[in-house]
Amino acid sequence: MFYFTLFVIAAIYLVRKTFIIVPQNYSFLVERLGVFRGALPAGLHFLIPLIDQVRYRQNQKEIAMEIPPQTCITKDNVSILVDGILYLRVVDPYKASYEIENFRSATVQLAQTTLRSEIGKLVLDHTFSERDDINSHVVRSLDEATDPWGIKVTRYEIKNISPPKEILHEMEEQVKAERVKRAEITISEGEKIARINRSMGERQEAINLSEGEKTRKVNEAEGKAKEIELIATAKAKGIQMISDAAGQKGGEEAIHLQITEDYLAGLGEVFEKSKTTVLPLEVAGITGFFEGISKVTNQLPKTGSTKG
Repeated sequence: MFYFTLFVIAAIYLVRKTFIIVPQNYSFLVERLGVFRGALPAGLHFLIPLIDQVRYRQNQKEIAMEIPPQTCITKDNVSILVDGILYLRVVDPYKASYEIENFRSATVQLAQTTLRSEIGKLVLDHTFSERDDINSHVVRSLDEATDPWGIKVTRYEIKNISPPKEILHEMEEQVKAERVKRAEITISEGEKIARINRSMGERQEAINLSEGEKTRKVNEAEGKAKEIELIATAKAKGIQMISDAAGQKGGEEAIHLQITEDYLAGLGEVFEKSKTTVLPLEVAGITGFFEGISKVTNQLPKTGSTKG
C-alpha cells in the first residue's frame, strides 16, 4: 500500500511537470538542464520531466506600481514630500528575467531618483503648475533606462505633492493677495472704462450742442437777411410809390402829412423811453423843418404834370 501511494504521488508529479498550461498574457521561460530553452506562450505545452523546468513566469499585462513617498528638494531649497504611481509592461520576457535580478524593485528605485532630479530643476510654484511636464520627463527617462531590461514604461503620474505647513500657509496668503489684486485691477478697469464713456458722452453732447447752436445762428442769420431783403424791397417800393404820388394832385400835402406823423411818432417814443428830455426845438425850428421837407418834395419828379 505504501508503494502504491508513492507511485500515485510520483505519477501526479510527473504529469504536472509534463503538461504545462500557460494563461493568456503570460510567458513561461523554460530551462533545460539549467540552460534557457525558450519562452512558452499562452496554451498547452509538454515538457520532459526532471530535465525541463519553468524558471520564470512573466506577466505581460500592464502593471501599476506604487512609488512610495519621498522627500525632494526644489530649486529654491524647499523640502516637499512627493509620491506617485508608475505604469509599465513587460515586452521582452527574456530580458526581464535574465538581464535584471528584480525589474520591479529596480524600476521603483530608478523612478524615485529620476523624480528627485526633475523636482530639483524647478522652484516650488512650478512643481504644481508643471506636473504634466514632470510626468513626461520621468516617463521618457525611465523608458530609456529600462529598455535593456525589456520593460516599456507607459505612464507616470504624481499623486501628491505635500509642502511643509509653513509653506502652505505662505501659499494661501499669496493666493489671497493675488485675488485681492485681481479684484482691485478689475474695479480700476471698470472705473477707467466708465470715465472714458462719460467723457465721450460729454464730448458728444458738447458737439451736439455746438452743432445745434451753429444751426440756430445760421437760421437766425438767414432769417435776418431775408427780413432785411424784404424791408429793403418794401422801402424801395414805398419810395417809388411816394415818387409817383408826389406828382399827382394833393400828393405833396399827403407826403407832408405822412412825414409829420412819423416825426411826431418818433418824438413820442423818445418821450416814453427817456427819463429826462431836453427839447431845444421852437416853433420856428419846427416850421423850418417842415419847409425843408417841402423843398425835398418839390424836387421829386412830378409824373402828373409831365403827363399833362
